[in-house]
Amino acid sequence: MKYKTSACAVAATVLVGSMISVQLPAEDGENQEGRHHHYRLIDLGTSGGPMGYFSSGPAQLRVLNQRGTPVGSSDTTTLDPYSPDCVGLDCYVTHAFKWEHDVRTDLGSLPGTTDSDPLWISDSGLIVGLSENGSVDPLTGFPELRAILWEGDRLVDLGTFGGNASVADAVNDWGQVVGGALNASPDRYAWAFPYTAFPAGQQWRAFLWQQGTMQDLGTLGGDDAVAALVNNLGQVAGASFTNTIPNATTGYPTMDPFMWQNGKMHDLGSLGGTVGYPNALNLWGQVVGQSNLAGDVTFHPFLWTDGVLRDLGTLGGNDGIANWINDAGDVVGRADVSGSQTHHAFLWKNGAMQDLGTVDGDPCSTAYVENIHGQVVGSSGVCFVGGHGFLWERGSIVDLQSLVLPGSDLSVIEAVFINDHGEIAGTGIRPNGDVHPILLQPVD
Repeated sequence: MKYKTSACAVAATVLVGSMISVQLPAEDGENQEGRHHHYRLIDLGTSGGPMGYFSSGPAQLRVLNQRGTPVGSSDTTTLDPYSPDCVGLDCYVTHAFKWEHDVRTDLGSLPGTTDSDPLWISDSGLIVGLSENGSVDPLTGFPELRAILWEGDRLVDLGTFGGNASVADAVNDWGQVVGGALNASPDRYAWAFPYTAFPAGQQWRAFLWQQGTMQDLGTLGGDDAVAALVNNLGQVAGASFTNTIPNATTGYPTMDPFMWQNGKMHDLGSLGGTVGYPNALNLWGQVVGQSNLAGDVTFHPFLWTDGVLRDLGTLGGNDGIANWINDAGDVVGRADVSGSQTHHAFLWKNGAMQDLGTVDGDPCSTAYVENIHGQVVGSSGVCFVGGHGFLWERGSIVDLQSLVLPGSDLSVIEAVFINDHGEIAGTGIRPNGDVHPILLQPVD
């Protein structure tokens, strides 16, 4: 499956030291000078197997809505016939789930022994993602995947444009679904798209699905495009090839971020290189992501607003990416510090980039999401792996484990999303190394 490897990587790294340090919450008077809440940790469990996950991908996925409902995927007890070598440290069929009103619901998958994976939940409760359909793509030998909408108790296969795979990346409150679907035309460069980390032998086309109809949104001039984000105004962001000529630096055609609105696809431009794509879109149509600089050796975070693409820079190093923009226009992500051997989480606000630091001397950190109240969550630890879930607020970064009330054997190793009520979706690790999705609820 597509997105279920990051938690395993974190778990494997944490277990290298074999001993996990669990910090009890500080007393109220010692709790970071009273600047942080305490949290109740809820183990969201599995579907019978050992592991559970929140999906992750190049575009920031919305796995927790404002109602406090998280969605993820977790192991069943059935061995996965498509993972005989246990790729990603996991050997089991996974099913999508949601947790609502203290009840965990297995969302199932398409018929057969198939994986399913939810990637987005809207505030209205609509869930989209993907599921295997029990067939194998004859062009790649990889299981065929289908874009899926979970609407109440109904599972809807959104289909394709005649090809062998599709994926639904996002849905808004009105039921508009966006993603990528293959058509029947052979393609040499479909593997290059960041939102579709699985083999494809046909052309990707960005789609908008609404009221039972899948619409091809076109491209910026190349053969392929994928839509990754949609807001409640119906604006769609994604990435598209701009031509069909491969670049010497990348081996595939130029890829630019796009905005689709009012029936037209607009090229958001680049920072000089030949690869760029968006990671987040807010209510006002502001887009953030990453774009290569000239020469395609380095990449920087960008902000597109009012028709202008802006380079947000770094923290003194070479590279950086923007993962999220909230509705106030604040941007968070990660950026290299001087020397480019490590990177730190950043907050870009009012035209300036602030280094959010790391937890307890960790070398690296990455910020994933900021809510409307300025609370930022992410991962701190080994570079590109992590190990500690963090919360940053009021100028202070803290290991979330230190804020968790006693009573659970899970340690917080990653925080992937925070809603405007301060509820946090993350990953916890058990003493035996199994990882589970968790929900942290503020209690004070």
